[in-house]
Amino acid sequence: MRFRRLAACSVLVVVVAAACTAGGSKEPPSTTTPAPTSAAPEGLQKLEHLIFIVQENRSFDQYFGTYPGADGIPTNPDGSFSVCVPDTFQADVCVPPYVTRSDNQDGGPHNHVASLRDVNGGKMNGFIDSLPARASKCWTDRTRPECDVQLGPQGQPDVMSTQSRSAIPNYWDYADHYVLQDAMFAPVDSWTLPAHLFLVSAWSAACSDPTDPMSCRSDINLSEAAKRWDYGEKPLYAWTDITWLLDEQDVPWRYYVGNDTCDQPPCPDTGRRFYGTSYNRNPLPGFTSFGDRQSVDDRVRPVDEYLEAASTGTLPSVMWIAPASNVSDHPGGPSTTKTAMAYVTRVINAAMKGPDWDSTAIFLTWDDWGGFYDHVDPPRVDSMGFGLRVPGLVISPYAKPGYIDHTTLSFDSYLRLIEDRFLGGQRLDPKTMSRPDSRPTVRERSASPLLKAFDFTQEPDPPLVLDPWPWKEPEPYPSF
Repeated sequence: MRFRRLAACSVLVVVVAAACTAGGSKEPPSTTTPAPTSAAPEGLQKLEHLIFIVQENRSFDQYFGTYPGADGIPTNPDGSFSVCVPDTFQADVCVPPYVTRSDNQDGGPHNHVASLRDVNGGKMNGFIDSLPARASKCWTDRTRPECDVQLGPQGQPDVMSTQSRSAIPNYWDYADHYVLQDAMFAPVDSWTLPAHLFLVSAWSAACSDPTDPMSCRSDINLSEAAKRWDYGEKPLYAWTDITWLLDEQDVPWRYYVGNDTCDQPPCPDTGRRFYGTSYNRNPLPGFTSFGDRQSVDDRVRPVDEYLEAASTGTLPSVMWIAPASNVSDHPGGPSTTKTAMAYVTRVINAAMKGPDWDSTAIFLTWDDWGGFYDHVDPPRVDSMGFGLRVPGLVISPYAKPGYIDHTTLSFDSYLRLIEDRFLGGQRLDPKTMSRPDSRPTVRERSASPLLKAFDFTQEPDPPLVLDPWPWKEPEPYPSF
């Protein structure tokens, strides 16, 4: 699979893959009895297109910690923050969160070990303690020229920062007009790759035999390179992902990635190093459940093809959209909060301007907390999660206007919605699916449904098309 940008952002010159067929070959089904189908919840059939936009590494408090009415950062009567975290770089002074002036944060470690340290048994005070003492970082060397905006007014590292409405206005506008979820948790207590594996399969595992779905065992760290698939390698993930069930029932889907994504070296030098999607945000080609290479290549496609499908009214039923590095929201990388928000806004605008808007629901979230402060102790549902809280937004003509959903949710709820809407309630359950695996739990079975976000009796809400770049300064570079 190799994609190259062929035209400027404002001009779409693409070859559009057929978006209406599932295609591709699979392994022959076993004799396992399929799960009985059930009717979708009332009104859900109005949603013919589900779009899941997954950005990188932000906690709920980092983006919506001061959003009115949400479960944000605790405050005193005068509006100041009433919580603090020991700053081990300032002789354990306890420092509060602060509103940042920077659009480019460093964040902090965001693996399983860092998660345990950050949560600290529910005290939620280990975020600064997790930071490594690197000389190149402002929390270690406060004389660096960038530190005047990277640190808070009391010298806080930016893991303690939160964004204002003016910094990310479009996200807050979506919250004002649609649904903000303030109890959305990352599905796994770990980093980007396990989160994206859960996004498409409700599990993160390592498999001793890539051809045997029963050889897999839970692994939420995937710290050894030999256990995780990367571009140019043969697939390693032997368990069954949601696209297996979608293909069985001929439900069209696509996984859209950065236009310059290349997963089969040698890759051309396009001069656009950061315009591809990293392997850890694009795990589907690493699954062995695809019967042939062409099967996955046909449906893991460049984001330009999403834009074209949105404009022509040919969106598939289920879509995931994973960003390129230059717009990923990942702290300390080539993107900033501004370029990431501009990209997300363009993706959402495309669906809103197209003929499929009245039958679409968009779910915007972030894959893990990125090391940023959050004050809510994550619930424990099993040995794998949940992880820390992340932002969640539901954008749809049927989303309840200005509603804050306090339901405890995770990416498992996304899978449940897909299954309820398009698969008759069939789950990724080894007892019922035609390709059983060794997963220890069926996460979607107990996942909270997303239905509180919707009112299917209301008149479809008109689209809220926003300016992707609402700031005065010129946009630094194209977002696609």
